[in-house]
Amino acid sequence: MHDSFDTPHPRTVAPGEYPVWDEALALVNHDLSALLPDRPLRLVALPAWPEESADDEHASEHVYVALPDGRWHGNDLTPDSGAGPGTALAAVAEAAQDTVLECLWQVWPVCAEHRLGMHPDQEDGQAVWRCAGGGDERESGHVQAPVGKLEESYGSRRERRKERKENMQNKQNQKG
Repeated sequence: MHDSFDTPHPRTVAPGEYPVWDEALALVNHDLSALLPDRPLRLVALPAWPEESADDEHASEHVYVALPDGRWHGNDLTPDSGAGPGTALAAVAEAAQDTVLECLWQVWPVCAEHRLGMHPDQEDGQAVWRCAGGGDERESGHVQAPVGKLEESYGSRRERRKERKENMQNKQNQKG
């Protein structure tokens, strides 16, 4: 079935078709659920364009990170992004961020400390969420959390903030 522009409709990727991307998406969805509950992302695929198939008989389909309703934005996941877990995780996180930003018009994820949008990056072979805030021009910001562990990062910051607030209240009570 094609729409008026003769674009094929995406199909939902079955679990296990792209295991490295499946695992990466599960971690990204964990991060997403901490901030935007009830918005699990999924993988969808479109066949290779006829021009690609004509040039390469082994042209593969294009896989995207999409909202539950099938909408997506941005580039597809390139075959080389599935080469290893760290690379796959960074690629899926970036694709998820593009889809959330452009389809929902919502910045995600946001650094709890600086209130700035973060971006996926790799550090020591691990995919991380990096915030550009807090540094000067010589620094590249800070790592908020590894991709898949964002909720834990927010929890620990909340606990520290609560402790500071309680300490301030105790000091005020002692003075009063």
